[in-house]
Formats: sequence, structure tokens, C-alpha cells
Amino acid sequence: MIYIKKKIPQLKENLVTNQNIFLNRRKFILGLTGCVLTGNTHNLNANTINKKFSNAINRKLTSYENLSRYNNFFEFGTTKQIWKQAQKLRTQDWKIEISGSNLSQKIISLEDILNKVNLEERIYKFRCVEAWSMVVPWKGFELSTLINILNPKSNTKYVEFETFYRPNEASNQKQSWYPWPYKEIITIEEALHPLSFIATGIYGKPIPKQNGAPIRLVLPWKYGFKSIKSIKKIRFTDTKSKSFWQTIAPKEYGFWANVNPKIPHRRWSQEYERDIETGNKFPTEKFNGYGDWVASLYPNLEDQSIFY
Repeated sequence: MIYIKKKIPQLKENLVTNQNIFLNRRKFILGLTGCVLTGNTHNLNANTINKKFSNAINRKLTSYENLSRYNNFFEFGTTKQIWKQAQKLRTQDWKIEISGSNLSQKIISLEDILNKVNLEERIYKFRCVEAWSMVVPWKGFELSTLINILNPKSNTKYVEFETFYRPNEASNQKQSWYPWPYKEIITIEEALHPLSFIATGIYGKPIPKQNGAPIRLVLPWKYGFKSIKSIKKIRFTDTKSKSFWQTIAPKEYGFWANVNPKIPHRRWSQEYERDIETGNKFPTEKFNGYGDWVASLYPNLEDQSIFY
């Protein structure tokens, strides 16, 4: 038997990667997104980050600890430290009820959905109507992908989302004067927009219960209450109904809920927002900084009602 011994190539010194870049290679790669990535980044995969939309952000990522410890989840109570109560939520074998679709199947499992989509990571700024904000590395897929799978009827004008109703798990749902279960509604044009996202994780991990496990909506140009958590029902319809917060306080929580610093909440200004990671205040941007992508959805921009 003849063995051929190959000569091992020797790189010249000037072709070797700089030691500092090598030691900080993950930070360097992630930095290509245009976002200042600091904190817990070890679960992010640079190859799956959608840089097109992430480039809009020039702010530090909110740490995993703060993302998972500072939450609104009204079903479980009204405090920001709701994460302990939210652990009661059962997420195993999650199924979603579908109506207004051309599918014969009326209930579809989350597992079936995930088998049909390609997951990616997107870094979005999240702006709450309460005037605080986060920068979140979501993992999931475009809502339009799910809509194509669900095949809505041709007369669809709106998409309604509804969460679970389990008072034995979610203690605040025992308050019968609220219109449970939580519901949100958007137009089909908004639902099909590439920015509209279905999240199943953060920081490369499965999404925590307090953040909307196992599947939630993310609409980064709207106030956060539109991004409904723990979706259990999706309905395609040609009529517009009232959402949870519209029913409770229609003068404070409108249908559109597009971010606009010039339109104050009835009880506070929206001109500034507080970043929960740093505590710093930043001027609020129209459409939360995503106007270049979504303004075309609202051709009558002089009509301020599109923001309310």
C-alpha cells in the first residue's frame, strides 16, 4: 500500500486572524447586525439573525434577566414582577383553534406549525404604551408564513387573536368584570407585513411563560399591548370587533395603537421612553423607528387617528 504524505500549508503571519478579533469573534459577528449587542449573547446564532430589520436599532440589548423579570401579563396580575405567578401556565401540547380559514382542520398543534416553518432571530425594539422600552432578540418566524399555511378565506379583512382562558391557572381571570379572554385584532395588510412576527423564543431559548409562551405576536411599530401573548385562537374575518383594552378603556387604547410621540396617552406623555436595561430616557420615534417599512400601510399619514 502506498501512502501519500501531504505537506501541511504554512500561513504567512500577515494572513493569520488578529488575536483580538479571534478572541472577540462572536461579538464581532453579532455586531454586524447594527445593534450594540452586550450582555447575554451566548445563545444567539449570527447565521439566523435577520439583519434587514435589526439594523434599525442602535441601542444595547436588554439582558435576559430583565426581559424575563419585567413583564406585563394581565391574566396573572398587575405587577411588573409577574414571572412567578406566570409559571402556573401549562404550555404542553399547545393547540390553536382556527376559524375563517379554507382549511378543513379547525385545530392545529404548535408542533405541526413549527415543522412547517424556518425559524430565525430578529432584534426588535419593544415600546410599551406605559412609556418604557426594551430591545429584544426574538426567535420565531414571519406571521405571513403562518397565514399562508392557514389559508384564510378571500374576504378576510382582519385577523383576530385570542389567548387562553384558565382562571384556575391565571388568578386575575377570576375578575369577572374584565372581558376575558384577552383579544387583539389587526388588519390583514398589517398581518402580512414582513415586520409582523410570531415569536417562540428569546435569546435562542424557548420563550419564558411570562413573556408569552409558547407562541406570541410581535408588532414592533405598535404599542406592546397589541402583541398578544400565548395565542390560542386565530380568526380571519371581514368585520372589525373590539379588542380587550378597547372594551375596557376606548379613550386610552385605540384600535391602531401605532407609536407616535405627538399623541399622548390620556394620563401621560409619549414623547419619551425609559429603557429598562439602562434607565436612560430616549425620544420616542414615530412608528417606534420602523416608519420606513410600515408608513406605506397608512397612506393618509395626515390623519392622526391611524396612531390611536
